[in-house]
Amino acid sequence: MTILQIQRIANAIDIILRENYQSVIACQEMKESLERIDSGVTFTMLGDIDVGQKEINENIERFSKALNIEMHNLTVPGEGEKANSLKRQFENYLSVLPLATDISEPFEVRHDIYFEKLLPLFNSTKGLAQDILVMNQSNMSDANEAARAEAASAQRRMTIAILICAATAIAVSFLSQHWILNPVRRLTLSANEIRLGNLDLVLTAESRDEIGQLSEAFNAMAEGLREIRRSTRRNMMRTRKALNEVFKALPTAIAVLDLDDRVEVSTKPAEKLFGMKPGTLLRDIGKNELLEMVRRAETETRIVELDSKTSFFQVFQDNKELFFSPVVVPILEEGSRGEVSGTAIILNDVTNLHEQQELKRSAVTTVSHQLRNPLTSIRMAVHLLLDEVLGPLTPKQTDMLLTARDESERLTAVVEELLDLSKMETGKTQIGREAIAPHDIVRDVLEPFLIDAKDKGISLDYTVPDVLPEIWGDAQRLRHVLSNLLANALRFTKPGGVVTVSAEALGSDIRFTVLDTGEGIPVEYQPRIFEPFFRVPGQEKPGIGLGLAIVKEIVAAHNGSVGMRSQPREGSAFWFTVPQANVINTMETKRSA
Repeated sequence: MTILQIQRIANAIDIILRENYQSVIACQEMKESLERIDSGVTFTMLGDIDVGQKEINENIERFSKALNIEMHNLTVPGEGEKANSLKRQFENYLSVLPLATDISEPFEVRHDIYFEKLLPLFNSTKGLAQDILVMNQSNMSDANEAARAEAASAQRRMTIAILICAATAIAVSFLSQHWILNPVRRLTLSANEIRLGNLDLVLTAESRDEIGQLSEAFNAMAEGLREIRRSTRRNMMRTRKALNEVFKALPTAIAVLDLDDRVEVSTKPAEKLFGMKPGTLLRDIGKNELLEMVRRAETETRIVELDSKTSFFQVFQDNKELFFSPVVVPILEEGSRGEVSGTAIILNDVTNLHEQQELKRSAVTTVSHQLRNPLTSIRMAVHLLLDEVLGPLTPKQTDMLLTARDESERLTAVVEELLDLSKMETGKTQIGREAIAPHDIVRDVLEPFLIDAKDKGISLDYTVPDVLPEIWGDAQRLRHVLSNLLANALRFTKPGGVVTVSAEALGSDIRFTVLDTGEGIPVEYQPRIFEPFFRVPGQEKPGIGLGLAIVKEIVAAHNGSVGMRSQPREGSAFWFTVPQANVINTMETKRSA
């Protein structure tokens, strides 16, 4: 009924808009155009011919368009005759119009034509347009009244229909209260009881209809849930007991925590070495690093671990020093979207690894010190022989001594590198601190390599802006780092290649980069490139693999970072960062304050 009433009202309104509104607008356009044409005639008679003629031409076209619209929109009885009369009158008006605007005629002649012929035609034409406008406005008013009457009638019919529907709905609601709502309400209350854990609830089926069948199905569901609960409890008890027994037997220190950081279950090593007994809060153990790792694992929902070579927990047991590397694993809820239900802490025993590192470091230091004195004596003896202090040498003896000198110098350099690496790893190396211009560092390092690069046919370039901020560090050590990277780049770049040294500001650091077009490094060896004594298999270039390890230690001592990227047969790029001097000074000033 609503749709039908809206359609009727819409049709009544459409009649107003579609049939009469266009005619009203067209008549108004014609009246206004006639007024402007008449104004144009007045302009020509006053001597402003160009303006007057332009006004006449524009509004004749405007009148013609409006008249055409009216001739195609005749909707009111008698409107057609009026429109045809209007058209004839306008044609007569146009036939007289040139006589009144002909400037070749005297003003008196044009004046008489205007008042005797043109003005009467103007008034009659305008009057006809006004008559058509009034006819359409009157029809619009009648249509509006009809629409109002239709709307009032629709309101009455809809009010009656709504009252009938409301009475029917009230009657149905009273009946459905007994048929549907009361049983459904009982089912809802029972479902809430089950949600709260009351699985012993039983519903009484009062009918055999769909509600009764639903009640029986509800009772069957509750019985199934009771059986599942009994089975789940048995399984959980058995699983928990087995888990506790297995955990106690594990040799690794492991503890499982809930979301409150309370230990739920732990192995004997975790209880004995770290005090992680069930029920203990992690913050009471005194391991703040573990607490931070747990927070990261819960927030990032990923495994968090530390480098076992540099980060570990030191524990004393039975007069023995033990070392453990922590790993925190988030426990995700099954089927959840990254929701953590707890964490597991695994403390791996890295005592043997730590002892091996200490043993290796001690052996390297001892051997290096033991080799230094004999090497010094050998070098001195070789130099004395080459200086012919003990007598002249034959050419063959000289060649052999030169070879011995070069090899002893190389061996001495290896021993010095071993000692430097050992000192850096133990933190015994003193690092100087001063403000240094990056441009000066690069210039000092490049100069000794220019001749070597030219002899090998390699282009050596550098791009270091003079305006870069100063860095904070040991100039000699940083020159050693850059020299090592530059020497490697020249060593593995073929003639015709390019080696480029650059520096740029990167946040609060300055990053130095050495880029070459050499052989590149296979992807599988890149993660180990900074390890001590590591050399890429198949390389024929000299070296024992200590240079990059020393570079890494020097940069780390400056609170910087080192890295590389490489593609086989496309070259390599090695970079390292050093903090800016102004950043370090600002931090130290804040600490002092």
